[in-house]
Amino acid sequence: MTRVAVVLCNLGGPDSLKSVKPFLQNLFADPAILPLPRFFRHLLGSWIVHKRLKAATENYRRLGGASPLLPETEEQSGALLERLTDRHPDITFQTFISMRYWHPMSAETVAKVKAWQPDQVVVLPLYPHYSTTTTESSILDWEAEAKKQGLTCPHVSVCCFPTLSGWVYAVASLIETALSECDLKQTRLIFSAHGLPQSIVDRGDPYPDHIHATVQSVVDTLHIDGLDWMLAYQSRVGPQKWIEPYLDQALAEAGQDNKSVVVVPIAFVSEHSETLVELDIEYAEMAEDLGISKYIRVPTVNCDPHFIGGLASIVEEALSLPKSSHARYGEKNTQFCQTTCKACALKTSSH
Repeated sequence: MTRVAVVLCNLGGPDSLKSVKPFLQNLFADPAILPLPRFFRHLLGSWIVHKRLKAATENYRRLGGASPLLPETEEQSGALLERLTDRHPDITFQTFISMRYWHPMSAETVAKVKAWQPDQVVVLPLYPHYSTTTTESSILDWEAEAKKQGLTCPHVSVCCFPTLSGWVYAVASLIETALSECDLKQTRLIFSAHGLPQSIVDRGDPYPDHIHATVQSVVDTLHIDGLDWMLAYQSRVGPQKWIEPYLDQALAEAGQDNKSVVVVPIAFVSEHSETLVELDIEYAEMAEDLGISKYIRVPTVNCDPHFIGGLASIVEEALSLPKSSHARYGEKNTQFCQTTCKACALKTSSH
């Protein structure tokens, strides 16, 4: 029976208050995050960690002392394994988790996958939208560690799924539930994505294009006449320019227009500090100060059956590719993905 290992990749998060500092150190040591020569990256990264440590530690203290990202990814991993096993009793699947900046990281997970002795590996980053700072960093880190440890069976790495039907439908369903509590004429729907420095986008990162594609797909699926909606970006740090508009600007405009607000975290599939602290506490307080009478935050998809089914379909399509040493796979028949995302252009090529 064919053995397929499915590796779910994500950012990771500290599992205790003591691990906040090494987590941040790992994050800002990544050249995808700080694209500088190693010496200068170390200096700047150390300074950023020093400046952010106190606030970051307080954020995780608010979350009970640890990030919920790993437990939620474990739930998604279990749900995906169950779905794949039900669909394909002739294949032995096993799911694994590989986090980028805190445990379990790629070195640990590669060792576990190698010991399991799969016939094929599907690397599935849980980032719907491709970016050099997230997806590419995770895939390259996995590839380097797999080569180092001699995990040589065929691999397929999934680069993105911004308009995947299960993902889009799951988000739209959650939005419909939130909007049912509102007067649509007095409500503005704000899609909030994690920001990215404009300099990274200027180098060709397709992340904003993928975000726009998701948002448009969700709006089309909602099919609500006269829906008042916009896209904004959160989580910017430092003095450099980030992609706009910023979420605080969007909230200020909503306050001026006397609108209630429904905020949708459109770049995340799990709850973590950017949703539970930034959106639920910090931006909610900002909305109150701006006089916004109603502020509703839509939850992330987490283990929504439609989303898990969509992930299963991605794995199935990835397995249908011609086997090679290491292939890349992007959304099938998605024009913007084929023309914009560099990873998709490599989807059937060995490298």
